[in-house]
Order: sequence, then structure tokens, then C-alpha cells
Amino acid sequence: MTSMHSSDLQEAFTAARRALLASRGAHGHWEGALSASALSTAIAVSALSSYSRAAPKHGEAHWREDCRRLSEDGLAWLAKTQNADGGWGDTVLSFSNISTTAICWAAFAIAAGEQRYRENVAGAERWLTAAAGSLEPCRLATAIAGRYGKDRTFSVPILTTLAIAGRLGEGPNAWRRVPQLPFELAVCPHRWFQWLRLPVVSYALPALIAIGQVRHHRCPTRNPITRIVRDLARRRTLRVLRSIQPTSGGFLEATPLTGFVVLSLVGAGEADCPVTRDGVRFLVRSVRPDGSWPIDTNLATWVTTLSVNALAGAGELDQHLDESARTEITRWLLGQQYCREHPYTHAPPGAWAWTDLSGGVPDADDTPGALLALHRLGPSNPQCRQAAEAGIGWLLDLQNRDGGIPTFCRGWGHFPFDRSSADLTAHAIRAWSIWHAQMPEALQTRLDVAVDRAIGFLTRQQREDGAWVPLWFGNQFSVGEENPTYGTSRVLLAADAMLQRNFRHRTPPIDWEKAISRLLNAQNPDGGWGGDFGTPSSVEETAFAVEALASLLGSVEDAGVRRDQGLAAGGGAAGDPSSHCNPEACFAESSVVLMRVALARGVDWIVQATARGTTFVPAPIGFYFAKLWYYEELYPLIFTVAALGKVAAGSPPDLEASAPR
Repeated sequence: MTSMHSSDLQEAFTAARRALLASRGAHGHWEGALSASALSTAIAVSALSSYSRAAPKHGEAHWREDCRRLSEDGLAWLAKTQNADGGWGDTVLSFSNISTTAICWAAFAIAAGEQRYRENVAGAERWLTAAAGSLEPCRLATAIAGRYGKDRTFSVPILTTLAIAGRLGEGPNAWRRVPQLPFELAVCPHRWFQWLRLPVVSYALPALIAIGQVRHHRCPTRNPITRIVRDLARRRTLRVLRSIQPTSGGFLEATPLTGFVVLSLVGAGEADCPVTRDGVRFLVRSVRPDGSWPIDTNLATWVTTLSVNALAGAGELDQHLDESARTEITRWLLGQQYCREHPYTHAPPGAWAWTDLSGGVPDADDTPGALLALHRLGPSNPQCRQAAEAGIGWLLDLQNRDGGIPTFCRGWGHFPFDRSSADLTAHAIRAWSIWHAQMPEALQTRLDVAVDRAIGFLTRQQREDGAWVPLWFGNQFSVGEENPTYGTSRVLLAADAMLQRNFRHRTPPIDWEKAISRLLNAQNPDGGWGGDFGTPSSVEETAFAVEALASLLGSVEDAGVRRDQGLAAGGGAAGDPSSHCNPEACFAESSVVLMRVALARGVDWIVQATARGTTFVPAPIGFYFAKLWYYEELYPLIFTVAALGKVAAGSPPDLEASAPR
């Protein structure tokens, strides 16, 4: 590794910042570009091919022809992007996995492409045989279900697709390998759902209805009472499904979920159903010019707030976005806040989703991101303050009894998306902290209690080695596909927020020293970070670690408090129990030195890996507890700006002196 000077840091940061500003769309905000997805493409191919054959004859002929043509293009894309081992991963940069490979294998059968793509099909069969032990339906079904455990949100749709394709055998016996989802429960009041222990996560209600219906249609239960109940519930649940379908036609703006719904409804004899038709229109509009589909339409709200926060972290938001641009972004962000109860999750007003499109759902990652961005854009703006008060209240009401923050719905607690998670909780703490002083006194009191409870949750979630594992960002190279680098760095950013607010919590303390040590020890010999020990360095993970270290160093040094200097956060002596209640009192001087050395090496790695801020190669990111993968082209750029900007805005370490010789 060559040693770096501060001028190299500044050069790379300036180039990256320029690229980020240039990537803002003509509409005034950032939109980004999600990766093409083999999973999405295979599901879309299956859905459109099935619809093209089953669509009512009185429908427009060219519409059916469009579906057939897009299916052909999708198959060609899948054949071209198959991994060398015969399988497929979710993206072209992903390792092969059993779910996506099985879906692609099914797509070639559903779209009648087996003869034309014999070699691709044979490759998939070899891969699946090695992964599952056999192509025998029971073995294959068991292997797919085992990937997800008790959570049927993805295993049942995959098995349904295989059954429709004839890959699980013929007739009712094939469908008996597909668990029956209790779609009839969708007619119950929504507030009951958290008590019904549904076998899918909260966002998957459309899949519950559509896939439950096709399973019932193809292989009704032998229990006459249950069969009658389900027969009676079919029309009513279709009306529920229609009522929660976005105007775009795409559930969650997601090709996989929408494709599963369309495929299942066609398979249940509902090709002429309005839900099916609008779902098909969404799939047709979502296709990429190369014949592929992304996993979602866009993450416009999320990447816009990330971009604003990255520029603000460097203290350069006002300098590089003029008042007109900032006003435009502010107005757009305010316009994305949900002002009415969401028809899908019944989330109350006040939150934000990841996209500006109608299929978005308010959640607890995008809402803190928007709150942070609005504070940086206009903390004194009455509209921003009013929006922040509603958003903060929404997050407070979402907090679970364990003190943590879930993604969509409070209290479900059954599967990962509905449980509290460390990354979302840390993100909420940051948003609560930055707005605390500007909120009404009664809300400040609620915030104090909520932050205290959230820290208690994080304390309990901290692993023995000091790390936290997130929900949203997985790493395909890590054991269990987890990403402790992301989780730990996000919690350390929450520590920085508490330092700036001088918050003293009353719950058992987080071991900040151990967390810092865990992050430092995970640094690779090349100076970068991967998702965990021994995993390849990536721009995203290195930037996460660098931003966290730079933020903490700045706050600790500003506070001027060191445990080794005998100062306690509460004014007592070292060793006073109160000294363990604040992060700044828990960083030994030796840790600060090590942090500065690690920071210098991390900056060095980013500068070189990005060709001095000019080249950004994305890495696959896992979400849905690291079982579904995508990448976003703006991520490495945004996170580089956030990391290098934070270092440049503080007291940059002596890169030349700190870098190893």
C-alpha cells in the first residue's frame, strides 16, 4: 500500500462529490439505478408467458403478443447471464443460490424454452442436483423450504412456481408439496393480523391471497368445512387484494411480488381479474431495454436522502446546492411524506417509503433518513419542523416493547422483517437526536424515554465480540451472509449522535470499547473492510467503517473527555459508574490512536479503489435477512462521499504518517 497525503483525500472527495451532484436528475432529486435481477426476470417471464396463453380471447391481441415477446427476451437474458457453475444468483454479481436457480429452471419450462435452451436447462439441473442432492420433488422442496425455515414468505411462492412449471410432478400430488397459505384470513380485520401468526411477513399479504388461492384451486383441502370457507372467501379476498393494489399495478413496486401474484392468479383461473391485468401492465412497463427486470422500480426517496446526508456530513450542502436546488429537494421530500393511513399496512400518517411511486410502503429506515435530510435542508423551516414532528411521532408509535424498531408494523415479531433490528433502531436514534431540541417539550420527554429504551435494546443485541448484525445489508462472502461491519458501523453512528446530544442513558451500558475493537479487528490487511473478518474489501463496507470512525473521532475530540484522563461524563472520577453511561467516556486514548491509524488506512483504500473518486463498482447487497440480493449503482458513490467528506470536514489524520510502510 502506498502512503497517502491529505491532498489525495481532497482530490478523491472532490471528484466523487462532483459525480454525485451530476447524478441528480433533471427532476431535481436522485433516482439511482437498481441492478438487473435474474430472480425478477425469471418470475416476470413466467407470469407474462402464463398470461399470454390464458388471457381472454376478447382481449387485445397485441397485448398478448407483447407478453410473449417480452418472455422470449427475458429467457434470452437469463441464458446469457447464467453463472459458469450452471446456477443463477439474484444479480449478475451474485453467487448461485437454490431459490433463484430453481425459479429460472421453472421459467424455461413455463415459457416453453426447454428445447431452445437445452444446455442452460441442463446446467441448472446439474447445479440443483448438487445443491439439493437430487431433482426428486420431495428433496428439492425440502431444500428450498430449509433455506427460509418457518418463514414461508419466499419458500411457498418458489414452490408454487415450480408446481405450475410441472417441476414438482403432475396433478394434485405436485401441489401437496406446496404448503397451503390461509388466504381466507385476509378477510379478517387488519388489526387482528399480529395475533393470527400468519406464515408470511407483514408486507406479503398479496402473496398470501394469490398463492393461497392457486393452491386451493389446484388441490383443495380434504376437510369439507375448510374447503367451503375458502370457496366462500375467494371473491372477498380478491376484493381485498384489489383494494391494496397500487395505482401503478405493482405491489411494493417490486417485480418478484407482483410477478408471483400474476402467475398465481392466472393459475387459479383469474386471468381476466383486474388485479391480474394491472399487474401485467406493471411488469410490461418495468422491463429494461436488455430484456431484464430489476428487483424494484427505484429507491428514489432513499438515495435522495442518502445523497443529501452525505453532502451535509461534509459541511458542503449549502456550498454545492444553491438555495433553489435545496428548496426543490425539500419540497419534493415533503411531498413524499404519507399524509393518510396507508391502505396496505394501515400505517398511520407521518412516514416515508423508499420510492416516490405508488407502490411504496412507509418504513422505519426511510423515515429516519428523510428526517435527517430535512433537518440538514431546513431545520428552521416550519414545514420541515411540522413534518419532522409527525415523522418522529410515527417512529415512536412503531417502537416495539423490546425497545427496538421494526420495519413496517409494530408488534408482529414473528419473522425478521417484523422484528426489531439493530440497524433500524440505530437509524431512529440518529433522527430522534438531531431533532430533539426543536420538538415540543412533551415530545422531548417521549423521545428521552424512547432513546433510553432503544439503547437498552441495542445493549441486549450486542454480540459477545462487540458486533451488531443488521437486517438490511447482507454480504455474500460472510458466514451466514451476515454483515457485522454494516450493523456495527450504523450503531456507532448512533453513538456519535448521542455524543453530540450528550445523552446519558439509564439502561445497562453498551460496551462501546468492544464495538470499536470489533470494527478495527475486521479491517483487512489491504486497509479496506468487507462484511466480516476475512471477506473481500468493498467500497460500500469500507465507506461505512470510515464514516463511523471519522464521526466518532470528531465528536470524542470535541467533547474533550477521556476515561484514561480520569474524566467522567457525569463529572465524576474515572471508574464512577456514571462514566459508563456515555460513549465518549468509554473510549480509551489507546483506542483513539488505533482508530486514527485504521481511518487513515481505510481512506487510503477508498482513494485507490475508486481511482481517486472516479470509478465506483457496486457490490451485491443482501436484504430480507440476506436471502434476497440487489445492488444500486449510486451506493458506492454516495457512501464514498459520506465517508471521505466526513474525514475531510474534521481533522484528517496524517495519512502519510499513519499508513503502514
